Amino acid sequence: MVRQTGGVSVASSDERAAVRPVLTHAADLARTALLELQDGGVGDYLDVAYEDECAATHRFAADLPGYRGWQWVVVVAAGPESDRATISEIALLPGPDALVAPEWIPWDQRIRPGDLSAGDLLAPSAGDPRLVPGYVANGDPEVDDVALALGMGRRQVMSLEGRLDAAQRWHDGDFGPDSDMAKAAPSTCELCGFYLPLAGSMRASFGVCGNEMAADGHVVDAMFGCGAHSDTTLPSGAGSPQYDAYDDGAIEVVEQPQSQSQAEGVGESGSATESAAAEDPTSTS
Repeated sequence: MVRQTGGVSVASSDERAAVRPVLTHAADLARTALLELQDGGVGDYLDVAYEDECAATHRFAADLPGYRGWQWVVVVAAGPESDRATISEIALLPGPDALVAPEWIPWDQRIRPGDLSAGDLLAPSAGDPRLVPGYVANGDPEVDDVALALGMGRRQVMSLEGRLDAAQRWHDGDFGPDSDMAKAAPSTCELCGFYLPLAGSMRASFGVCGNEMAADGHVVDAMFGCGAHSDTTLPSGAGSPQYDAYDDGAIEVVEQPQSQSQAEGVGESGSATESAAAEDPTSTS
């Protein structure tokens, strides 16, 4: 019979010394039983450990793919007056350095926020402490007023424990007062025109953001804040002018080359001026 259970303990020298010879000398018998099992991977002999006066355990290394550090364990037994041992049990167990799978966690404990997709069904666990029957007072006046009406309201409502759990989660989340966005905000959500407070006992601390440019549709802490607060004002001088400023220092003046006709006209004008100056005795140079 092969089975897998917990780890293997290492026997002390005192325990080994107490093993009866008929049990100690049954190592070959134990190996033969493993070979007859035909599961393969029977490696070197490791040791023998005392179980009680009539039983001992022989261990062999398991040379099986994927079972590094595991051991074949064969329990042999012999009556108080018997001079012949027999096979009692065979098992494949993890040794001290074996690779073992992590502890199994039920599926309902492995689910995390965001795992639920379209079409998935996730029922609350039996006795979920976050929920109480609708006819039980849960400490929230607005909920109790509706829930206590016989035949009306929801079958279950959130308990005080459930509300406190949700409040702590929202407070510590991305829309809480300790987030980087909140620390850099000019004001808080409780003073914002886009802030829609929740009803009931949550009203004092939480609301929903109604600004599509901010945390639209998210539950936010009253002390959260962002740059899209309704009272946000831009600093004076902000924005772009309607026209670009004119800078005459950035204008480069370039002289246009004269055409031939303009050059001849300037030359003739210059000669006539020089002749008139020569004829006028009153002129000075």
